[in-house]
Amino acid sequence: MKSEASSPQEYLDQLPEVRKAPMRLLRQCIVENLPPGFEETMSYGMIGYVVPHSVYPKGYHCNPELPLPFLNIASQKNYIAFYHSGLYADPEIKEWFVKAYKARVTTKLDMGKSCVRFKNPKHIPYNLLGELCKKIGVSDWIRLYENQIRK
Repeated sequence: MKSEASSPQEYLDQLPEVRKAPMRLLRQCIVENLPPGFEETMSYGMIGYVVPHSVYPKGYHCNPELPLPFLNIASQKNYIAFYHSGLYADPEIKEWFVKAYKARVTTKLDMGKSCVRFKNPKHIPYNLLGELCKKIGVSDWIRLYENQIRK
């Protein structure tokens, strides 16, 4: 579900009541744990965290006018989505996350290439997602992006 909100706060304000608190907590978790240099914005109709053009002027290879995307969160129709590009680009990060999730969370991991889906907001492992956010800084992401994706 793509939002037409023009700011992360507007996005959160437009959510159904049942999704507001978990999405606010998820946003807070990201903001508190994401290394410096990422910028919060609206990206693809979701709350996004990007490497701004001031840091990476080349932008996103699919559309260089856009900043380099890294992480997005969204309230979809049937779940809350946490999209972390590092899970797709770095096999070691993905392996760490899958093992840590299984060790700490009782629900089954519902994951795509870079998307982790939470059908029940009560099962969002905020602490684990916070740890994941800390693992890749801006320079690490640019290096991974250029080596793994931009080729």
